[in-house]
This record gives sequence, structure tokens and C-alpha cells, in this order.
Amino acid sequence: MLIYGKQSIYYLIENHPNKIQRLYLAKDIDKKEYGRLMKHAFELKRIPQQAAQQMSKSGNHQGYLAEVDDLMLKATSFLKDKTFVLILSGITDVGNMGAIIRSAYALGVDAVVISGLNKIALEPIARSSSGALFDMPLLFCKNTLDIINDLKTMDYTVYGAAMEGENINGVRMSDKRVLVLGSEGEGIALRVQKKLDYKIKVEMAHGFDSLNVSAAGAILMDRMR
Repeated sequence: MLIYGKQSIYYLIENHPNKIQRLYLAKDIDKKEYGRLMKHAFELKRIPQQAAQQMSKSGNHQGYLAEVDDLMLKATSFLKDKTFVLILSGITDVGNMGAIIRSAYALGVDAVVISGLNKIALEPIARSSSGALFDMPLLFCKNTLDIINDLKTMDYTVYGAAMEGENINGVRMSDKRVLVLGSEGEGIALRVQKKLDYKIKVEMAHGFDSLNVSAAGAILMDRMR
């Protein structure tokens, strides 16, 4: 897996240096910092800007790229003794996914499930999460209904973000809870909505249409803690 961008790379260096196989530098750094990087077990290699651009497919690498161990997905059984699970159902924008995962990690969510997709692109999600994905337990389930059914057998209560939902401030949270966030354009699919125990929303102070799914998700996660 290739990760690039200074923030993501330094998050890994500080927290998971053992996951880095090879670090590429496409910029000059001071001798003290270079010496600090040399002390790690991973290989350190300088490369020209052109090579970095090719490796990152013209992404914003900021002069830092790294080959890292692949992420390991968790099994559904991992959720049995957890208390707060987030499901991203049909969300396709990797920038949104990464931002939501950053918020989920910061706000104490136990695990994130990506569902409603045929496959997931872990590399760009890991990059947009600024490294948080390496600490956030992640599951993948193509069918959102399947994972919701599994969670209900584990005594979870399922809450879903919906425009017609109840103000989150007035909803009492169960000890074991799931928050479902739907796609950027359509929200939660109707067949999934039928499986929700509660629909919730962030009450707006003004007549504004809606928040971005990342912003709304962060607010809901904070109030569900």
C-alpha cells in the first residue's frame, strides 16, 4: 500500500513505524531530521520529484511517500463486545470517508463499517484519514442490511441520519448503539431506513438545507458519545 502526504507519513512514523517498509523523500530536509528518520528500521530512499509524481499519480505528496503494510480488515465477530459502531452506507467520496474516520477515531467510535459498495479503495481512504485509519478498526460488508441484522443480534440499537429524523438532542442513547450515515446525495437507502430503530438529525438554527455528511456525522457522533 502506498501512502503519501506529510501529515499521514509523520502520523505513521510517530505511531506505527513498524508498518512502514520503505520511506521515499522527494524533498530536502534538514540533517537533524534526516538523521532521526535514519534511526528507524524502514528503508529510507531519496527520489526525484518526477518519480514521486509518477508514484502518486500526480497526487499531493508534499515530498513524502511510503510503502506500508496492507490494512487488515476485522471480522463481524469483532463487534460483539463493542458499544459504538459507525456504518458508512453507500458513501463513495474517499475524502468524506477519510474525514469521517478521523472524526470517528477522535470521538471514541469503536469500529467503522464500510458498506453498500462492491469494493473499497483503502489507499486513498487511508491517505485522506491522515493516518487515523491505521488505528480505527475497519470492517467491510457489501450489503448494509446484512451488517445491521448481525448487529441487532448483538443487541445494538440502530440510529440513522435522516432529514425527517428526531432532533438528536432529545434522543436517549442505548448502551450499544450504531450510527448509520448514508450517501452524499441520496442519504440512507429506503430499504435500509426500514431497518433503523430511530431516525435522527442535527436540528438547524436557520432554514439551511443540510450539512455535508462529514460535518453532520461528526456532530452526531459527538452527541451520541
